[in-house]
Amino acid sequence: MLLTKLKQELLAAGKFLVAKNLVAGTWGNLSVRLNNQVIITPSGSNYNLLTIEDLVVVDLKGQILSGNRPPSSELACHLAVYNQHPQLQAVVHTHSLYASACAAARRPIPAIIEDLIQIVGGDVAVATYALPGTAELANNLVTALADKSAVLLANHGVVTCGISLNEALLAAEIVEKAAQIFILAQQLGGGVILPPEDIAIMRNFYLAKYRKLQEG
Repeated sequence: MLLTKLKQELLAAGKFLVAKNLVAGTWGNLSVRLNNQVIITPSGSNYNLLTIEDLVVVDLKGQILSGNRPPSSELACHLAVYNQHPQLQAVVHTHSLYASACAAARRPIPAIIEDLIQIVGGDVAVATYALPGTAELANNLVTALADKSAVLLANHGVVTCGISLNEALLAAEIVEKAAQIFILAQQLGGGVILPPEDIAIMRNFYLAKYRKLQEG
């Protein structure tokens, strides 16, 4: 059954985030979409201990359809992304170190590295600050996200998304790497932002060709 398969993939993705040091403790959250349903990790979840029964299924309005635990406190952010971008099938929220440093400084991660440009679509903007778990934060997120695949939440962390869970996870990895490169480049006088025409070429290449290779 597809729903069960997606739940298993979500559990594996949570362990992946821990292994990659993209989350710590019970912070961060993940979801996948199946038609008009969203499977999301529960609030206060230890990713290494989660079971299929712990995952929560909601509709696109946030109504709980199944699950014994409350959904992530950032459910509104996930639903805002899905409702704004129906083609997207996964959302990943991390508190990775270097990207969160940029979020805390409210500094966008500029378009200085090609893999970031390809998977995100340019720089990673910073959403206007709002308290975690609020509708205001969800609205600020989708506004700053626009048509890209990643956004920083001011003084909070990172949200990435994709047409698959694998793509959203890859974006989380690439954003963290790009944030580290950006911070290191600042010590050398600053990274050089690539021209808009080159950004468009690289992003279009990813969407037309490389994305298919990534998904096998």
